[in-house]
Amino acid sequence: QVQLVESGGGLVQSGGSLRLSCAASGIHFSTYTMNWYRQALGKQRELVAGFTRDGSPTYADSVKGRFTISRDSAKNTIYLQMNSLKSEDTAVYYCNAEHANPLYRTFWGQGTQVTVSS
Repeated sequence: QVQLVESGGGLVQSGGSLRLSCAASGIHFSTYTMNWYRQALGKQRELVAGFTRDGSPTYADSVKGRFTISRDSAKNTIYLQMNSLKSEDTAVYYCNAEHANPLYRTFWGQGTQVTVSS
């Protein structure tokens, strides 16, 4: 059974930092691309950060220079370090796992709430 479990969300003041974690089980970490998405209230889910097929990190323009994605393959875990948080970063953050073959199912975690107070 595949599980993606996010943690680390919470309430933080503007300018503060949070570190999100996503622990994956039931999948071969090396065959999936792991990403972070977020969905703010009333808005569509958007890609925040992820890894390209060659393993390079990629970021949405809105978080470049503030967020850093990383992974620990030994722990099947990815992280999202979020610095200089802004109120517009408030959202539910989800990690997902996308297989290299698009015919394979994409998996999602349950999400973790990040609230940035101004």
